[in-house]
Amino acid sequence: MAAKTSAADAAALKQLKRDLKAGTLGRLYVFHGEETYLRDFYLGEMKKALLSGGPEAFNLHTLPAKECGPKALGQAVDCLPMMSQRTMVLVSDYDLFKAPAPDREALAGLFDDLPEYVCLVFVYDLIAYKPDARTKLAAALKRSGSVIKFTRQDQGDLVDWIRRRFRALDHDIDAELARYLIFQCGDLMNGLVSEIGKIGAYAKHRAVTREDIDAVAAPQLDAVVFQLTDAITAGRFDQAFSVLADLLRMGEPPIKLLSVLGRQLRQLYSARLALEARKGAGYLVELWGMKSDYPARKLLDAARRFDLAWCRFAVLAAARTDLAMKSQSGAGEEELLTSLLLELANRPPKPGIA
Repeated sequence: MAAKTSAADAAALKQLKRDLKAGTLGRLYVFHGEETYLRDFYLGEMKKALLSGGPEAFNLHTLPAKECGPKALGQAVDCLPMMSQRTMVLVSDYDLFKAPAPDREALAGLFDDLPEYVCLVFVYDLIAYKPDARTKLAAALKRSGSVIKFTRQDQGDLVDWIRRRFRALDHDIDAELARYLIFQCGDLMNGLVSEIGKIGAYAKHRAVTREDIDAVAAPQLDAVVFQLTDAITAGRFDQAFSVLADLLRMGEPPIKLLSVLGRQLRQLYSARLALEARKGAGYLVELWGMKSDYPARKLLDAARRFDLAWCRFAVLAAARTDLAMKSQSGAGEEELLTSLLLELANRPPKPGIA
C-alpha cells in the first residue's frame, strides 16, 4: 500500500518550495521517504541555490555515515564559504537516534548553534528514519530544522508529471494511458522516468499508444500476476502457464509469487462482493487503501467475469497452497504453485452478475 502524505509532510515540502523560490533556505534539514526522485530533485535545487556563487568543491562537504559524528560534523560546519554566501553539508544514512547518548547530546547542541552560512542536510536513503520524540535531539531538530518526508505522489499529480515528461520528449499521452502506465510499472517516479524514456524512444508517432507501452515497458510483478489471473479466467491456460514459467525463470521466488497471486485473488473476491452489493470503485479504493480508482475499476471489470462461488474457491485454494508451502520449508514450491494454477484452470468461473 502506498504511503499517505500527512498534512505535516505536505506543509514541510510546501515550505521548502517557498524557501527555494525566495532564496531563504534554512540551516538544517532531514530528508527521508521512498520517493527518491523527488528527494534528489530538491537536493539538486538546493545545491544550485546555495553553491552557484562559488566553487562547489570547497563549499559542498559530504560525510558518509561511517565518518560522521559530532567532531567530524562540527569541523565540516565550521568551514567558511569560499566566494559564496553559504556552504552545504550533506550527510548520508547517519542514524541520528541510534548514536551513543553523549553524541546525541553533542549533536543537539550543534543543531541549536548552527552558523547562518551553513545548510546541513541529513539524507536517509538505505536506512529508515525513525525519530525518538522523547529525546533532546528530536526537540533540537524541531526547533532548528525541518524534517521532510518524500512520499509517493497522488495519482493526479503523477499523471500530470508523466504527461509533462512525454511532452519534453515530443510525445503526448492521454490521462487514461498515463494511469495504465502507472498500473503497469508502479507509482515511484525513479522507476517511471526510465520507462518513459524507453517508450519515448520507441514510439513512432506523436501520440503514445497502449501498444507502445506494452512493447517496451517492464511491468511490475502485480501487473504481471494480474495478466496471469486474467488469462486463467478467460480460458487462456497456455498463456497463464507461460507467464508463470517466465516469472520462475526470472528467479522470482514461488512463495513471493503465491503471496502476490493470493492478494490478487482476495482483491477479486472483494470486487465480486462489491458488485453483488451494488458498490462501486470508491468502496475498493477505501478497502484496499488505493491511491486512485484506476486499479479499482480494473478489478471491477475483471470481477464481472467471475461468479462468487469461484472467487471463494480460488481464495481458499490459494490459502491451502500457502499453508502447504510454509509447512514443507521450500521443497517442491514450484510444483505447489503449478498445482494451484491447474486447480484454478480445472474449475473455470461462470460469468458473474454485473
